[in-house]
Amino acid sequence: MADRILVLYGSYRSDRRGIRLADFLVSRLGQKGAAAELIDAKAVGLPMLDRMYKEHGPGTAPTNMEALATKIREADAFVFVAGEYNWGVQPGLKNLTDHFLEEWFWRPAAIASYSFGRIAGARSSTAWRATLGEMGMVVISSTLTVGPVHEALDPAGHPTGAAGEALVRAFGRFADDLAWWTEAARSQRAKTPPPY
Repeated sequence: MADRILVLYGSYRSDRRGIRLADFLVSRLGQKGAAAELIDAKAVGLPMLDRMYKEHGPGTAPTNMEALATKIREADAFVFVAGEYNWGVQPGLKNLTDHFLEEWFWRPAAIASYSFGRIAGARSSTAWRATLGEMGMVVISSTLTVGPVHEALDPAGHPTGAAGEALVRAFGRFADDLAWWTEAARSQRAKTPPPY
């Protein structure tokens, strides 16, 4: 059975460059045998957080929120495509993530960060590690840092130049690390119910 992986992306900008990295990840994870699906926060269109999914009565959550809750619960793992905004996290992705809590539990998460500069979103990646851990996910040790993102990937998400070559080299370990933790978590959940 293929690993069901949600690739979550959160930019709301009109000229989104990070979507190239999200598309690259969906494609490359698929080539490695995973069933990867892009979750684009802008396309999902959740409002600014007022009530979490669990704070809606049964059957009363907005349709888009209910559909995403189902996808999160059914996923085996997550990849967060984390743009860096002023040394911090992208508000669109954070808003989408915060609508849910228990739905994320007991699955691995990976972080692929990006920026227009050579730091490649590393500060955003660091911030996301704490957030995702607090939200019940096991964050894998391998990360991808891509920058400048517009030099590493063309508009179709294909690697270009030296930065693209570096991304391709790093992707193998990243994907293998995520696959290992995905299988470990799935096996453990099947063997022993989570403690809460």
